[in-house]
Amino acid sequence: MTMTSRPLYLVTDRLDNTPAEFLRQIDAACRGGVDLIQLREKTVSSREYYKLAKSVKEITDRYQRPLLIDDRLDVAQAVDAAGVHLGQTDLPVAVARRILGPDKLIGATAKTLEQAQAAVAQGADYLGVGAIFPTTTHVQTVHTSVATLTAIRQAVPIPVYAIGGLNATNVAAVAPAGVAGVAVVSAIMKAANPEAAARALRQRVLTVIG
Repeated sequence: MTMTSRPLYLVTDRLDNTPAEFLRQIDAACRGGVDLIQLREKTVSSREYYKLAKSVKEITDRYQRPLLIDDRLDVAQAVDAAGVHLGQTDLPVAVARRILGPDKLIGATAKTLEQAQAAVAQGADYLGVGAIFPTTTHVQTVHTSVATLTAIRQAVPIPVYAIGGLNATNVAAVAPAGVAGVAVVSAIMKAANPEAAARALRQRVLTVIG
């Protein structure tokens, strides 16, 4: 599987929603045109993560959208997800690649050029770079400038996604970097109408990245 032509990447945040409400949001976002979904759960048990991932994958499969699992290789394998996304404190990319094999997607978070180059050397398929703007998610972030984003994109041969506080009103800021796409959380997960938000944001992203 490749990351070609997947400009809008949704990273989930359940907030205070019930599982049923959350799944409806995912369905709506898929209808709206998100190209890739990462299920991110930081506080649930392994059993809960597995059950939720299984339910989410039923939706993403229906829309033929790849599902990535944040952090957890075991959950990704258990539901036969498209792959995983790994942060700097998770398993090394090289270890994940050895476990998952060549056909699964592995994404890596990179905030510096050195981290980006290390992830590429270890076999990452794409990079998530940010936070470009302050975020309202519960995940701790470090600011990354557009200049650093641009330097990383120019230095690596794999797709680079900008992430961090991005929405339809500010996404033009990453245009100079020439990224492959944009990853968002709140712009869709906190929207009153996730389907409409995804549709509008995807069109905006396509305009920005050309």
